Amino acid sequence: MLIAGRYRLHNPIGRGAMGEVWRAFDEALSRPVAVKLLLPQDTDPTAASRFRLEAQTAGRLNHPHVVGVFDFGEHEDRLFLVMELVEGDSLARHLTAAGPLPATQVAQIAAQAAAGLAAAHQQGIVHRDIKPANLLLDADGTLKIGDFGIARFVDDPAAALTTTGQIVGTSLYLAPERALGKPAEPACDVYALGCVIYQLLTGQPPFQADTAIAILHQHLDAAPVPPRQRGAEIPAAFENYLLALLAKQPNDRPSAQQVAGWFATGAWEGRPEPLPAPAAQTPAAPSPRHPAPSGRLPHTTEAGPATTYALPSSSGRTHRSHAPRRRVGPGMRGRAAHRPRVAGAAAGAVIFLAALVAGVLWFSPGRSSADAPQTDTPGATSPTTTRESAGSLSDTPDPSSTASPPASTADRPEREPEQKHRGDKHGKHDEDEDD
Repeated sequence: MLIAGRYRLHNPIGRGAMGEVWRAFDEALSRPVAVKLLLPQDTDPTAASRFRLEAQTAGRLNHPHVVGVFDFGEHEDRLFLVMELVEGDSLARHLTAAGPLPATQVAQIAAQAAAGLAAAHQQGIVHRDIKPANLLLDADGTLKIGDFGIARFVDDPAAALTTTGQIVGTSLYLAPERALGKPAEPACDVYALGCVIYQLLTGQPPFQADTAIAILHQHLDAAPVPPRQRGAEIPAAFENYLLALLAKQPNDRPSAQQVAGWFATGAWEGRPEPLPAPAAQTPAAPSPRHPAPSGRLPHTTEAGPATTYALPSSSGRTHRSHAPRRRVGPGMRGRAAHRPRVAGAAAGAVIFLAALVAGVLWFSPGRSSADAPQTDTPGATSPTTTRESAGSLSDTPDPSSTASPPASTADRPEREPEQKHRGDKHGKHDEDEDD
């Protein structure tokens, strides 16, 4: 069967409520493609509009993890959509055939699916129907998001194409706010992706019940069982992050871009992150007045302000630096305080002795009372005088001789020559008088 004169259909590869998908070949470009044909919709008047919406929304996306759309048209009153052919199975078929997947593969799927959703959210598109059947694995393991049939534009509420009170989506993966009839936002896709990841790890979705209404109540009120309690062999970090995707409040969930980055970097393994390398400390440029020391840094101590000393550098030059004063202990403080007192006392004694000697020499009379015999008491005046004493008084009058103290015995040896000289002088004088 040839569609639009260029797409030759070979065999069906999938069928849904709204259309069927065929493996086909584009004879104009000589490449394999997938062609989706709209099934007759006698009971759903919005089916054609929704089909057109899928073509418009998917056509706005160009991402390696989103199924690309190549063409859209109508053939014999049937709408068709030409898409990228994904050589592989959906996750729904893979779960049915092989059961739960290992944590490493699930983390890879989660990173790719979240990256595709982030690209759609950046274009203002909410998928609204993320489930295993709409996530396709290529032959090399690359994941592709398909079936944007019930997607809506965030900036165009009328594009939902639903009647009032109608919920569009699959109940097993429906976000709590959607169960309350609120408009779909990007956080709804993140919640649905969390449900898919949970099912890939444990083999079953987080909430199950006999009716769709009961499942919606669980999305609203029930806490999901931690996946490790259901046999999932995953690190604790993986489990905690998955439960954050299933948070009841939209604001408590990470964005699709954050989810993609978290899984892509391997954070799900729970490995401790290495500490950042210590930043290299750049030494401050020395100021002209205080050059930087090559040894110890300047500082002060309790003993007082810092002092400076010279340190040799590798070049042989010396640099002034600052060194703390030595701290004085209690014992050393006492000895240090005693030394100035001893030195001061010694200096004072020397000064005192020097002053004493100077005073004696200064106040010493020209003739001492020792020149004459001391027959009278000091300070008394004799009524009679000898010729020798009279001559000495008349020759050298000394009014202070009676008031000055007698010379000490210590000074007498030094004064004996002077006294002898004076005696000789006086004797000669007396002889002259006799003559």
